[in-house]
Amino acid sequence: MSIAKEAHGAGLKSAWPATAWKQSFRRRLLAWYRRNARDLAWRKSRDPFRIWVSEIMLQQTQVATVSGYFSRFLLAFPSVEALAAAPEEQVLRLWEGLGYYRRARQLHRAAQVIVAEHAGQFPREFEAVLALPGIGRYTAGAITSIAYDARSPILEANTIRLLSRLLAYRGDPQQTEGQKTLWAFAEDLLPRRGSGELNQALMELGSLVCTPRKPACEQCPAMSLCPTNRDALQEVVPPMRRKPNFESVREAALVVRRRRQVLLLRRGDGGRWAGLWDFPRFAVSAAEDETLDRELADKLRELTGVLARPRELLTTLRHGVTRFRITLACHLADYVSASRRPPTGAELRWVSPDDFDGYPLNTTGRKLSRLVAASPTNSKH
Repeated sequence: MSIAKEAHGAGLKSAWPATAWKQSFRRRLLAWYRRNARDLAWRKSRDPFRIWVSEIMLQQTQVATVSGYFSRFLLAFPSVEALAAAPEEQVLRLWEGLGYYRRARQLHRAAQVIVAEHAGQFPREFEAVLALPGIGRYTAGAITSIAYDARSPILEANTIRLLSRLLAYRGDPQQTEGQKTLWAFAEDLLPRRGSGELNQALMELGSLVCTPRKPACEQCPAMSLCPTNRDALQEVVPPMRRKPNFESVREAALVVRRRRQVLLLRRGDGGRWAGLWDFPRFAVSAAEDETLDRELADKLRELTGVLARPRELLTTLRHGVTRFRITLACHLADYVSASRRPPTGAELRWVSPDDFDGYPLNTTGRKLSRLVAASPTNSKH
């Protein structure tokens, strides 16, 4: 199949696909997709609400992880009106474990905007969808093309890789020139009708076949059309991104007991885990026990206004957040006294361990809550 029209872009080593190439590619891709598409819950309907929820959940999250969350979320919130009317805590609790909690808060706010400004009807126009909280160009394109068959291109991790290889694009697809080239190609590939199915097929092929390392080219319907396969450039197109330099951080969390209750605080806007409840936690620098106990007590009082006496180490949890690798030392502490008003304006609550399940917590907070609830000391204070 010939490739004619010369392409623009410093990273493009081949030519821009001609009409005949695009027609052949679309025909082969759709035939492959109809045979191989995964049976996913959000593909059973063209309801824009369901498509929107799935697209937000799938951002930086694996399909296998999302499936269970999607079903539970839609059971609790079957419509945009139900989501808009729900308390934020309930939304976050159902999102718990998916991470990137800002997505859940923006989803909730967007539902309220749809109810207030669009009479509860998900908007059809691309610009109106793009204006909703938490929705960017890719997500707006996915929703409008899949739900309404709008001719809206998409570009996300899987299609960036696939389209780069179909063009043998040697530049950085994340830079301005690369983004401009790939968005133009994604739009050029779309048919007059059926853009939603083609977009889903592109994502599916990128996810299942055109993988970052050792792509299954022999299973690809476009193998004979792909200049990257022809020139054996799979390991260099697109170029691998540099791995981030991880920074080690030491933090401490305090399980402060007051009789049979434990102190929780709600994270404010703008910080890590905004809107979630958590055990008081902070970075620590001291290593020796006596110095560390003093630092824990001082930082707890600074954060919450609560004076407590740290006791033994309960457990140590290790986890990662973006570029940080965190070692979290979890200590028990006995309540002594408290100021009338938290100095940071934090929202505090004394909670029975039996009620922890009703509060949205981050992953390490949930692990710690279960350990505290199961601890023999739960019945002694």
